Amino acid sequence: MATNPTEPGGRSTARGQSVKNMAPVTVALDAMSGDFGAETAVQAARSAVANNSDLKIILVGDEAVLSPLVSKTQFPDRLSVHHASEVVTMEESAAVAMRSKKDSSMRVAINLVHQGLANACVSSGNTGALMGTAKFVLKTLPGVDRPAICTAIPNINGQVHMLDLGANVDSTPEQLYQFAVMGSALAGVVDSNPAPRVGLLNIGSEDIKGNELVREADKLLQQAKLNYIGFVEGDKVYLGEVDVVVTDGFVGNVALKTSEGVAKLITGFLREEFTRSPVAKLMALVAKPVLSRLRRRIDPRRYNGASLLGLRGLVVKSHGSADALAIENAINVAKVEAQKDLVAMINVATENILKTAVQIE
Repeated sequence: MATNPTEPGGRSTARGQSVKNMAPVTVALDAMSGDFGAETAVQAARSAVANNSDLKIILVGDEAVLSPLVSKTQFPDRLSVHHASEVVTMEESAAVAMRSKKDSSMRVAINLVHQGLANACVSSGNTGALMGTAKFVLKTLPGVDRPAICTAIPNINGQVHMLDLGANVDSTPEQLYQFAVMGSALAGVVDSNPAPRVGLLNIGSEDIKGNELVREADKLLQQAKLNYIGFVEGDKVYLGEVDVVVTDGFVGNVALKTSEGVAKLITGFLREEFTRSPVAKLMALVAKPVLSRLRRRIDPRRYNGASLLGLRGLVVKSHGSADALAIENAINVAKVEAQKDLVAMINVATENILKTAVQIE
């Protein structure tokens, strides 16, 4: 299998490491959603199959638009089109998407997973509509109240997984507990980490810090069968001291967007400083290899692909503004999780949730 090289910092574009000698994977790609349209989606799919000989992609969307684009590729046996007549816009609610657009590219792609015709779905569409539709079609695993959005972000040792990132702006302590179990299972599977360190995001590491939600969740996690290390502050997320960071969707989404903004700020500052004068431009030429590696390590596109955990099927959310490189990475995330049977691993892990909850009560 042809794979992408490992990124500096220990992360490959397939989140974790290369997966060899595993079963072929079929990914249903919602090709009509996102800011850049079908042509960008097809470009990403073409690159993904070129780099992964055991990957097939079903491009879901308007056949009249997609078929001419696919016919130009050199992988006709591994790129196919499945027609869908509608598109969910970014402004539409989950209720409208589910009720009024049953033939949307998003819904049809998820249906292909439900029908067993695809191993995973990838979409750059409306997050609320994607989560609502996926939950309605695929249902949640036993012991899981609500699905959570989880992605990897860079840290000093490679990457850390954070959840929830926006699916649940209000959560209960029990749900944070469930997020921790699912996040630990994901890190264990995709990173081949037998005991990922799980931390609960808080404003301090002391037991008295935080609101009632995190303090009550901490009590549950102290009794969980996880490698739980307690509260972690925001700076520790990036210092390699934790493998899974658990929070509610409101805080998690703010933290993620802030991280992406800081990465762009650093890149912008470097570009500005290295173009201030002829001497600075000369220094930039000398430092170009180092700067290129730094940009690559903090490039949000290479961490694109957030997993919707807790469902009975694999769904990966790509940024709405994702370009071809970012969408390709989301496809690779889905491929690795499918090959490593993430849903089954989470199902096994969550079986302990109800048992432990009974013991606590």
